[in-house]
Amino acid sequence: MLVGKVVGSVVSTRKCENLVGNKFMIVDVLEHMQSGAKQLIAIDKIGAGIGEFVLVAQGSAARIGSGMPDAPVDAAIVGIIDDGTGLE
Repeated sequence: MLVGKVVGSVVSTRKCENLVGNKFMIVDVLEHMQSGAKQLIAIDKIGAGIGEFVLVAQGSAARIGSGMPDAPVDAAIVGIIDDGTGLE
């Protein structure tokens, strides 16, 4: 699991049927947690807002965590961090 900060959103009007009705957010992965990517697009089923620190699951954990085991999801916001003391 990664920690990141939501910095924006992505709008996609044409997408896979399994993704219709979902929100996509741009997440800056915190520098000390990066394993390659500095930013990623994560599906958001919990209502994270821009500027919030979030927990992001990747791979099969993202699909399970978002309740979409058959959807093409590689990253999902699975939690909003209430207290991010010491994260940055």
